[in-house]
Amino acid sequence: MSDSLFPDMKQPREEGRAGGSGPRASAAEKGAAPLADRMRPGSLEEMLGQEHLLGQGKVLRRLIEEDQVSSMILWGPPGVGKTTLARLVARHSKAYFVSLSAVLSGVKDIKQVVEQARRMTAAGRRTVLFIDELHRFNKAQQDALLPHVESGALTLIGATTENPSFEVIAPLLSRSRVFVLRPLEEEDILKLLHRALQDEERGLGKWAMEVEEDVLSRIASFAEGDARQALNSLEVACRLARSSGQSPPRLTAKLLAEALQNRHLRYDKSGEEHYNIISALHKSMRNSDPDASLYWLGRMLEAGEDPRYILRRMIRFAAEDVGLADPDAVGRAVDALRAYDFVGLPEGKLFLAQTAVYLAKAPKSNAVYKAYGAVEKDVRETRSEPVPLHLRNAPTRLMKDLGYGQGYRYAHDEGGRVEEMNCLPEKLKDRRYWEED
Repeated sequence: MSDSLFPDMKQPREEGRAGGSGPRASAAEKGAAPLADRMRPGSLEEMLGQEHLLGQGKVLRRLIEEDQVSSMILWGPPGVGKTTLARLVARHSKAYFVSLSAVLSGVKDIKQVVEQARRMTAAGRRTVLFIDELHRFNKAQQDALLPHVESGALTLIGATTENPSFEVIAPLLSRSRVFVLRPLEEEDILKLLHRALQDEERGLGKWAMEVEEDVLSRIASFAEGDARQALNSLEVACRLARSSGQSPPRLTAKLLAEALQNRHLRYDKSGEEHYNIISALHKSMRNSDPDASLYWLGRMLEAGEDPRYILRRMIRFAAEDVGLADPDAVGRAVDALRAYDFVGLPEGKLFLAQTAVYLAKAPKSNAVYKAYGAVEKDVRETRSEPVPLHLRNAPTRLMKDLGYGQGYRYAHDEGGRVEEMNCLPEKLKDRRYWEED
């Protein structure tokens, strides 16, 4: 079994036996720990959710049980078991296991781990390095890891809530297997909550709580797949119930509402969820779906997104997707931005909602968008062709003698468009950029 989990490089602690509750700690320390930490699964059998990775015969379970873990990145939202999985690897592995937090560690710490790993290799033992919040390491820090992962001196397990495609350098990513962890289902969180209420050693079983019907279901729904959040909510609510003086303590819907306060919406204004939701809003408006457009708009606004960012995207949408099918759309989107700046929040949300519905219901045309895209391509990929002589001004005698302006036909005198006069460079005269819908 692994015998060294390092929450702090300067204060090594031994990892407990498989099936235990974590690093060795006194009863007092365990009691002082948050419920979510005390209820952390101590074995694969205790794990809830992630059946696609940890079900019987699934790849990650086999790798852990057979002690064949190679470098990997565990990617998923908070509270789905990334750190727990790393601890379970430590318990099933004969490797020397070291843990770092990317928030608190740097290149110096990595060098210390590498020196330890060299000693372990000389003793015939491999080293597994777990880095929590791997995305917090900058490029230089990730570069410092790369040669040691590449040589096999270190087996890396990185945990991240951010998309590894954007947050992990490509060479390190190519040498690691990415496992995607999913939010827990409400059914799994309910099982976890019942387990916490019944467990007298690690959970709240000694409190003998009475729980009103549907209270646990509400906690599970409120948690949005985050086991840690669910257990934290349960603990706060149960402490409130105990402080009420009622015997036995009873967890009611009223107490739960007091404990939960405002719902935490999963949204990161600079992370992947930000781009996922603005993409959903854009595509819902493009699909002429006002209901979905309002929903995704609300998800962003209620999570605290800057309304101006959304309005800028709406102005772009009006030009890109509505286009000349409704030339007023751009003006309406710009007016919504001005109105929002004048009124502010919370009333200003209505301008965004009105604009989202208007754009969703508007006729759509991307003809201008496609036409200009074709122009961009030609401008980038062809030489800078000279302006035809007949389109050039001739303010001097020399320019007139050189043929500038000769053959130009004034459209207003011709009664409209002059079909025969080419206005493109000679080598592009047959190009057609604009196509009617």
